[in-house]
Amino acid sequence: MAVALEIIFLGISLLFLISIIANKFSERLGVPALLIFLIVGMLAGSEGPGGIPFDDPVVAQVIGIIALAYILFSGGFDTRWEEVQPILWPGIALSTVGVVLTAVCLGAFASLVLGLSPLTGFLLGAVVSSTDAAAVFSILRMARARLKGNLRPFLEFESGSNDPMAVFLTTSVIALILTPGASVLMLVPMFVQQMVVGGLLGYGMGKAIVLLINRLKLESEGLYPVLTLAMVLMTYGLTAILGGNGFIAVYVSGLVMGNSVVVYKKSLIRFHDGIAWLMQIVMFLTLGLLVFPSDLIQVIVPGLLIAFFLILVARPVAVFITLLPWKMPLNEKALVSWVGLRGAVPIILATYPLVAGVPDAALIFNIVFFIVLISALVHGTSIPTVARWLGLAAPLEEKRKLSLEFEVDPNTPSELIELTIPPEAPAVGKQVVDLGLPEGALIILMQKESERFVPCGSTVIEAGDTLLLLTTEDLVQTVRARFLDDEEEEDTSHPSS
Repeated sequence: MAVALEIIFLGISLLFLISIIANKFSERLGVPALLIFLIVGMLAGSEGPGGIPFDDPVVAQVIGIIALAYILFSGGFDTRWEEVQPILWPGIALSTVGVVLTAVCLGAFASLVLGLSPLTGFLLGAVVSSTDAAAVFSILRMARARLKGNLRPFLEFESGSNDPMAVFLTTSVIALILTPGASVLMLVPMFVQQMVVGGLLGYGMGKAIVLLINRLKLESEGLYPVLTLAMVLMTYGLTAILGGNGFIAVYVSGLVMGNSVVVYKKSLIRFHDGIAWLMQIVMFLTLGLLVFPSDLIQVIVPGLLIAFFLILVARPVAVFITLLPWKMPLNEKALVSWVGLRGAVPIILATYPLVAGVPDAALIFNIVFFIVLISALVHGTSIPTVARWLGLAAPLEEKRKLSLEFEVDPNTPSELIELTIPPEAPAVGKQVVDLGLPEGALIILMQKESERFVPCGSTVIEAGDTLLLLTTEDLVQTVRARFLDDEEEEDTSHPSS
């Protein structure tokens, strides 16, 4: 038994290691991480070289739900409210009405192609109706996929908030299929209840997490991440028990926490970013193990037809109709239509019919898995290129070196500025004391090559030095002018708020 357990540990560690190393090259190859993880899982499965037998949709579903809860919390935690606020209502519309329209369009087409009943076709459409938060977050937060304006927060908010609607549609259609004579009208109060309870409890639990972290004063800093891990599961479980949608609750609680003053906030953000990556690997590996590649071969033709109908017809139709009330430029609507990444969420939802024993559930699962693979290949590799074609790609930003460890209170006028001194800057060769910094501006950290320290008045500023300054909003431009030429100010400074 001990030997078998050690072999299991070795196998798990190798799968993780292979996934992490493969992900390192995914950005260079222009391939999204989710595709790498899925392929590794498939290769490790019973029909691959790994030969690991796994055929339990219930276990896969549980793992997927837990993983998705932490991924959504992390996404909300790392999202700024000021970015979400301008796009809140179109984002909500796209994550509700847009999901329904996508499901209806794709369901009708799937019924024609596969010969399914209208309700079963709609079930397939519901399963793949939402974009995947894990996939969208990972793609849009890569340097090569920077977008102009509010497009990134808009797409991230949509992907983080449209899963509840897809879950609701999937579970509701399964109930209608398995309960002959059930009325569609009974779904309306259930939908309102899930969304309202989920949103309210998510907000309340977010406030409770902030209060606990700030007031509890734990003996060890390492216990704060453990506390948040427990609170995420509590948020999901409590919301589900009370009839709300747990996914929207954890996303909203993360959003509330991320936009509040919290002790150890930077370290908590990094911790949950790591947890989100861990959950992605676990989730995609598990779902990769669950599929049998030989079954996918049988659905290549209908899978391709349905996948490209989703990409080229259903998603654009849903986006353009839903966003009609808002004056969004045509090129932005086109990009939103294209960023329809499907990932783990549709595969997780495809396990629901399997677990419930719905007719044609195996066919639905294999078609959905095939759609996800096509979406990952088409969308995941092309978003930066399409953004450039549409004139919506933003210039790359230099990564901040020093300010990652600092957080200022968003309720105060304080602001962190990180400056890298260019060779022609007027501050080069001067001592700090001779810069004439205004009262209310302070250099709190400096980096010369690999050395970091707090400078004193006699410290000489040299080209290539990186400075972290704390000042107030009204003094930002004055402080920059003490260090930089006018033409360099825009590119080498990085406000943190």
